[in-house]
Amino acid sequence: MRVGSTLWRMLVGVRMELPSPLLERYPELAQARWRRGGLPVRIGGWCLGRASVSGITLGRTVWLAPRAPLAPELLLHELRHVHQFASDRAFPLRYVWRSLRHGYLRNPYEADARRYAASRVDGVPPSV
Repeated sequence: MRVGSTLWRMLVGVRMELPSPLLERYPELAQARWRRGGLPVRIGGWCLGRASVSGITLGRTVWLAPRAPLAPELLLHELRHVHQFASDRAFPLRYVWRSLRHGYLRNPYEADARRYAASRVDGVPPSV
């Protein structure tokens, strides 16, 4: 294995496809690009005082931690962040500001993502 490709994977993770049964049940997950591993999940973790986070979204790309389960709640939560990025160019700044102001768990964007995922998993149509 080449050193350059190993370093690249450490930085940006590995592109991944979601399993067909998941996409059949939640076709909206195809709206995002999915990666496994990489520096973004580590940086997200460091910001929260952890080694890593389960998932982090930047634009249309979602990075999942190497051992994060492909749980619908997690995937739909991160998909909601894809929607948030798409709806507001200032979203990254607003997200950071609200995290600083309210804390991660009480960040309104996080609460919205949790509600979206829960409503979709519970069978209630999502409001995008």
